[in-house]
Amino acid sequence: MKVAVLDFETADTGADSACALGLVLVEDGQIVMEESYLIRPPRQTFLFTDIHGITWADVCDAPTFEDYLPEINDRLADARYIAAHNAGFDRKVLWTCYGAAGHRPPPQDTLCTVKLARNAWGLRPTTLPDVCAHFGFELDHHDALSDARACARIVMEALAQGIPLDRAKLGPPSYQVRVHGNGR
Repeated sequence: MKVAVLDFETADTGADSACALGLVLVEDGQIVMEESYLIRPPRQTFLFTDIHGITWADVCDAPTFEDYLPEINDRLADARYIAAHNAGFDRKVLWTCYGAAGHRPPPQDTLCTVKLARNAWGLRPTTLPDVCAHFGFELDHHDALSDARACARIVMEALAQGIPLDRAKLGPPSYQVRVHGNGR
């Protein structure tokens, strides 16, 4: 089974403002691929630099999310699930960025490792630093790749313990994704 684990950092409050993406693929309980992307968001407004350290100067010449879509689609293509920590946020960013690029979002179910940590191990609080501390995982919080890698390790821990990942599945979102352009 393959799980695509991701983490977005955003520039502003808009769900279309992805400025970094960490993507880790877990297959048969092992990390088989890691990738980090700097993304030029649609606006120069950066409200969250104090959280993730990314500025407009860091991404002004970077590819857009749409530019990365062929590679991202390839990475997600045969994944059974897409997972993230506090996955409602990351799913909204992912789906909004797909829609803004004129594409329908990926069809996979979304797993939330916050939900997994609570349901499988009874952990609270379930911030990513807290869950990582519980398991002794390294974390450079708000570095997109480090966050995705840590989330992947939570998924791997559940798999190693035989915990069904469906326990962490999110329901359908409460919002509609607007697909701009031809709706590929």
